[in-house]
Amino acid sequence: MTHLHRWILTAGSMLALLAAACQTVPLTGRQQIMLISPGEELSLGEAAYKKTLTEAKLSPDQAATDMVRRVGLRIAAAANRPDYQWEFTLIEDKTPNAFALPGGKVAVYTGILPLTKDETGLAVVMGHEVAHALARHGAERMSTGLLTEIAGKTAGIVFGGGNPQTEKQVEQAFGIGSEVGIMLPFSRHQESEADEIGLFMMAKAGYDPRQAVEFWKRMEQAKNGKPPEFLSTHPSDETRIKRIEGWMPEAMRMYEVQAR
Repeated sequence: MTHLHRWILTAGSMLALLAAACQTVPLTGRQQIMLISPGEELSLGEAAYKKTLTEAKLSPDQAATDMVRRVGLRIAAAANRPDYQWEFTLIEDKTPNAFALPGGKVAVYTGILPLTKDETGLAVVMGHEVAHALARHGAERMSTGLLTEIAGKTAGIVFGGGNPQTEKQVEQAFGIGSEVGIMLPFSRHQESEADEIGLFMMAKAGYDPRQAVEFWKRMEQAKNGKPPEFLSTHPSDETRIKRIEGWMPEAMRMYEVQAR
């Protein structure tokens, strides 16, 4: 079998896989590729969450812990995913960060609380993290990684000339190219999507979405030595704020419905 024939067979398999794996993100309507089943995703999220809890130090601040859970549960109610086993944890860590794992496992670091300032500011962060879970961004990243690996092997077959060492070099070069050209911009898109969905979630939960702009301004002021946006997994704060302002009219309509 020639290299061209092998490429045609591999490419055909990839196209069939893509067609079967195409799904739609709730609220935004974006098409996404999903090779990980919901069951596999939930299992991975549960295992990762348990591992995190065994390694992390939970915050002894009961009032702050209660606030994280209270805000998280309000946003989870707005998300309307009763099939998720929502859990919200406050971890003692000076890093201003938070993360979400599949199935509704959300952790907030104490280091971000000075920037959130109050429950509404915290709702910006919690809404963003809940959005990652709703949009299944973790499973999507894994799916994209699998496709990138397959594509790299295809490139090695076509351009490697049958030399295993050359094929390996092509795969490695493809990995470097995909990291800057595909994976990082894709992560920025996910982050922007989480901002959009999260803004709507906090508004539906009864939190003033206008405070999202103020929170990201505080985040911008707190940062030092930001990398260029094209090499970052997150949009710049300037880009992020402009997009949030564009979504604000719709978010305010949702918020005003809850306020009546």
